[in-house]
Amino acid sequence: MKAKGSILVVDDEEIVRDSLARWLEEDGYQVDTAPDGQAALAKLAAQAYAILLVDLKMPGIDGLQVLAQARTLQPDAAVIIMTAYATVDTAVQAMKQGAYDYLVKPFEPEELSLMVGKLTNTQALRRENVLLRKALKRQCEFKDLVSKSPKMEAVFELARTAAKSNSTVLILGGSGTGKELLARAIHAESLRREGPFVGVSCAALTESLLESELFGHEKGAFTGAVGSARGKFEIAAGGTLFLDEIGDISPKLQLDLLRVLDAREFCRVGGSQVIKTDARIIAATNRDLKKLVDSGSFREDLYYRLNVIPVTLPPLRERKEDIPLLAEHFLAQFRTEMRKPLESLSGEALEMLMAYDWPGNVRELRNVLERGAVLARGPILTPLGLELGPPTLPPGAPTDTPDSLREVERRHIEVTLKQHNWNITRAAKALGIDRVTLYNKIKRYQIREDE
Repeated sequence: MKAKGSILVVDDEEIVRDSLARWLEEDGYQVDTAPDGQAALAKLAAQAYAILLVDLKMPGIDGLQVLAQARTLQPDAAVIIMTAYATVDTAVQAMKQGAYDYLVKPFEPEELSLMVGKLTNTQALRRENVLLRKALKRQCEFKDLVSKSPKMEAVFELARTAAKSNSTVLILGGSGTGKELLARAIHAESLRREGPFVGVSCAALTESLLESELFGHEKGAFTGAVGSARGKFEIAAGGTLFLDEIGDISPKLQLDLLRVLDAREFCRVGGSQVIKTDARIIAATNRDLKKLVDSGSFREDLYYRLNVIPVTLPPLRERKEDIPLLAEHFLAQFRTEMRKPLESLSGEALEMLMAYDWPGNVRELRNVLERGAVLARGPILTPLGLELGPPTLPPGAPTDTPDSLREVERRHIEVTLKQHNWNITRAAKALGIDRVTLYNKIKRYQIREDE
């Protein structure tokens, strides 16, 4: 059997060293032993270890001194302190100096196995995270958009080509797919990058307000117009005007916009002076414009005027291979913004994200991770801090399935506890978590043995 990792056991009692070595070897680890701190430091200088299991009280160089030296010799090695003198002071001192955790003698083999197993999984995630970050740099990137999906690579390639022209671009995609980010990326790659990027949400304003917002107005054009104001077409001169949710504009504004796109000129509301515009137009919508044209609610001539270079962003459920990359991308942002040591997702958390269909797409993923980052008490995000909506059921699935992933987890824990007669150690091992996490979940979900 291939060894899971290398462990150095440091204890001045031979029977303890031999017992620990035997337990860990049975679990599949490669184990070395040292009878004192001096011998441990010599081994640390000669060979790399993933985990150090160090007794606190030893003659000569004690456990805390070994811990301090290990921080210098092997900063990536995790140190577990063993002590029969479990005072708050020694535990706190060890944790402050960088110990991963501590065990109070005597302890059961299962307790050691769970702790070392959890630590090994965490280290594997960190190594994977480092590789992921390196891979992320090699993946297809387009400004703030990252992906390794072939579909998105095609989108980026088309967007780069579109950026080199002044042609109108129509970005299609569901809510939260990153339409505005793509529009900004196209602007940043274009010859207009030094000019302004001006965005307008066409769905957020009434017809009269949107008209004034786009074209500006003259003093007295309507009640409250105490002075003249430039519109977005003027402000975006030399740059890009992004019209979001273009499918929601009224028939009158559709005609006005068509005239501007054709003639590249307009008048302010209440004015007669003709104003030229050279703003490059990028429009976006989450609606099917072709269906709107067929139903008569969107002008066909405007549709073809906008649809010069159509770019379609696929939903996140169609490119789930991007979820780990996006998660790392967002966690890197949160590390800086929140000044928290956020490293990665736990295996359970990543599986949870991969199993979800993401109706809110990338925006929903970011929001879920941001909430998890705020609530995180350590460097690894676990399912406890990630709240998702109800999963999408496949056709023919039973209708009595739980409504949320939380309920799925609750029922799974209940079944596992019953299967192991409420033996917390065995149930935690079966679930792949430690006992403290299981106790927290039992408390959180208010699971009682009498149920």
